Amino acid sequence: MIQKSTTETPIEEIHRIRREISDRFGGDIAAIAADAQRRAQASGRAFWQGKTTNQPMQRSGGDDVSDGGESTPAAR
Repeated sequence: MIQKSTTETPIEEIHRIRREISDRFGGDIAAIAADAQRRAQASGRAFWQGKTTNQPMQRSGGDDVSDGGESTPAAR
């Protein structure tokens, strides 16, 4: 269980808790993220979820972008 020391600053507390969590999962960030997701879903509380698909930005229509989305060389 994570216990707070009465003499540490909030920043020191954050660093200590991060170390404890990292140690609990052997530094495996994927395992840490999976556990956080599992706990969030089990809590039953609403939480923000971003878009799951990566959509390209809308092109500006300028002549400096090729059909493949790459910039064309600058005019000399």
